[in-house]
Amino acid sequence: MAALIEIERLTKRFGGFTAVDDVSFTVDRGEVLGFLGPNGAGKSTTMRMLAGFMPPSAGTARICGADVVAQPVLAKRHLGFLPEGAPTYPEMTVEGFLGFAGRIRGFRGGALRERVAHAMHLTQIEGVRLQPIETLSKGFKRRVGLAQALLHDPPVLVLDEPTDGLDPNQKHEVRELIRRMAPEKAIVISTHILEEVGAVCSRAIIIAAGRVVVDAPPSVLEREGQSLEEVFRSLTLGAAAPRREAA
Repeated sequence: MAALIEIERLTKRFGGFTAVDDVSFTVDRGEVLGFLGPNGAGKSTTMRMLAGFMPPSAGTARICGADVVAQPVLAKRHLGFLPEGAPTYPEMTVEGFLGFAGRIRGFRGGALRERVAHAMHLTQIEGVRLQPIETLSKGFKRRVGLAQALLHDPPVLVLDEPTDGLDPNQKHEVRELIRRMAPEKAIVISTHILEEVGAVCSRAIIIAAGRVVVDAPPSVLEREGQSLEEVFRSLTLGAAAPRREAA
């Protein structure tokens, strides 16, 4: 069976600058992939190309077998995407925004109400459902963004900094939610928080200067005698870090 996420030689150039350079990896059902890298490494650009929000300069990305460029609507049916910053319509209420997102996804009537209620329950935002999003804290806005990504119960989730702005209790709740969903989905989490990788990810990719420099389970990296922070620093501080892969 093909992987739910397939990225082959994905490249993005902006003029003479190469932001993402020949990146390839797959993610199977049941995997939670931590996608790590320093600022400017190409993480968010890769996530945007995978989600179909930015066309690649070269290479391909497929979600559940659908090419995100050639079959964008089909690919996005299978995708839940939480972009950097979790953009919403700030003047809408939480419930109104999720209803709007659900209608775009094709839900109507009772099915729409059920989807919205379930997404709010998963992300624990029922208490603010009638508030305008612009009045919410950063953490609640992040959870509204996560709720819209989960609304249609997609098999693939691409989450850019899902716990950004959340307090320790909220981070714990989101991590528990990811663990519960993981067996039935392929999940990619782009994050700066190394603790998050150890807590919820079954695999880690570190990207530096637009290229993959390591692809291994967090436990394998730590067994080499270094913490995740030490591995991250050693692979990303040098301008010519070697490519490493582990099973």
